[in-house]
Amino acid sequence: MILAFIHVIFPKYFDWENELQSVSLINKQLMYVHTFFIALVVFLFGMFCFFSAEELLNTKLGKQVVLALAVFWGLRMLFQFFVYSPKLWKGKALETFVHIVFSLIWTYFTVVFLAAYLM
Repeated sequence: MILAFIHVIFPKYFDWENELQSVSLINKQLMYVHTFFIALVVFLFGMFCFFSAEELLNTKLGKQVVLALAVFWGLRMLFQFFVYSPKLWKGKALETFVHIVFSLIWTYFTVVFLAAYLM
């Protein structure tokens, strides 16, 4: 759930006010709207895990949700390495640290949800 709240800093950290000046209104608003809904979905994933762990682990529907979460985080991990350009972080101390930390987080989430599915 904490991960969802990190999205709040995106507009300021990535300087969207200036960076998005040259894009159309629809593209600018898509950035904000999609960021909000990604954060909301990540928050709701966390709520499911926190409040419905028993059901996620012990019901057929729960197992399917857990598998979906493993796929979601697994794809996110792959995007970390194969979609984002290394130019964004290589040679930059903070960005490299963040890249490594989030790579580990995506890997951890993938392994945990896959293990939960296979239990």
